[in-house]
Amino acid sequence: MPNEVDPSPVLTVQPLTMPWPTLDPFLFCVFHQDAYPEGDEQMGPRASLVGRSLGQDFGGRDGWSMYHGRKVPGFPQHPHRGFETVTVVREGLIDHFDSMGATGRLGAGDVQWMTAGRGVLHSEMFPLVRQDARNPTELFQLWLNLPAASKMAEPHFSMFWSEGVPRRTFTDGEGRSSRLTIVAGEFDGTTAPSPPPSSFASDAQANVAIWLLSMDPFATLTLPPAGPATNRVAYLYEGDDLRFGGDAVERGHAAALRSTSPVVLKNGAATASFLILQGRPIGEPVAQHGPFVMNTRAELVQAFEDYQRTQFGGWPWPSDAPVHSREQGRFARHADGREERPE
Repeated sequence: MPNEVDPSPVLTVQPLTMPWPTLDPFLFCVFHQDAYPEGDEQMGPRASLVGRSLGQDFGGRDGWSMYHGRKVPGFPQHPHRGFETVTVVREGLIDHFDSMGATGRLGAGDVQWMTAGRGVLHSEMFPLVRQDARNPTELFQLWLNLPAASKMAEPHFSMFWSEGVPRRTFTDGEGRSSRLTIVAGEFDGTTAPSPPPSSFASDAQANVAIWLLSMDPFATLTLPPAGPATNRVAYLYEGDDLRFGGDAVERGHAAALRSTSPVVLKNGAATASFLILQGRPIGEPVAQHGPFVMNTRAELVQAFEDYQRTQFGGWPWPSDAPVHSREQGRFARHADGREERPE
């Protein structure tokens, strides 16, 4: 009787387009990496903006973009309904303001997890606080869907300060290291902070995981199985090549992985950095238009009508693109007035 051959752990491979391709329950994944110059008096770039399409500048000219910002880079106030945003700031700062009256500044590895639910306005601006040095910024933003039963949940946001986000280092038999940041889910007995109460990730059966991995040249690491009916995608954005079992994946590609058995990772000749998104599919119809994600077209129409009528509670801040003072440290002030800061 012939020996059985283990199936390949790699199901599909796709190039990293903008945004990166995702699988249910994730809707959207984007990686912003901007080499911003020194900041000016208004915490915008100390550089000419002539020739940029201000308000729609995604061109990456000179290694950075203004996005929808006109003075400070970032995303002035805009609405969301029906899903969650998870923002991981690896370098630089984000100033957050929202229609709940909440605000904050995050950076240095902090994570903000916001459940838009029935509707929220928020802004995300990137203040360039250093005037005597460059202001590099690097962040991920993920959109995680909500099931129909939670799409009209109360809006909510949680801060996972960098100091409380679990990080592990694993060393293989050759002394080579792999470093893991656990934003969501569990790995080898280490569990991430609890997601917001209405999040799909708060259901233990959802198997939601958000992991950031960096591997030394030629390091090995084994991913544990996630159980049946779970989507798992690895996004390789730095490194020469990475092997999943016997299959090589090149930088700039996303690999959908088989999740029912362990996967041995073997890195190539350069340090590899990649993101892994995992979760059991919600398996419901998705009706999406811009910042609204519902289950039916009728619900989308209702979302637009509600936004036009109520502005999701209105915008309580003096401008559409507010920022904190240059001296402000990392903090969060919630809608109930409660303040928190990293320890």
